[in-house]
Amino acid sequence: MSYEKVKQAANVSTGTKQASKMIESGRASEVFVAKDADPRITIKIVNLCKKMGVKVTYVDSMKLLGKACGIEVGAAVAAVSE
Repeated sequence: MSYEKVKQAANVSTGTKQASKMIESGRASEVFVAKDADPRITIKIVNLCKKMGVKVTYVDSMKLLGKACGIEVGAAVAAVSE
């Protein structure tokens, strides 16, 4: 399951600002986007991933993505590096 990748990743950036920095610097190997997140927030990240050639994986919910990232609140996006 994709949440396991987030939990096992060496480096995880949660949230749009941190994830964007990781993608732009070329460090992100995969980006996880919650299906229930606001599309106005996630579309920028998805487009950035397409531009930079980073794999995008959609996950069921912000709550579960946040939990996988080890935070108490939901996360719209999370970028991971190997």
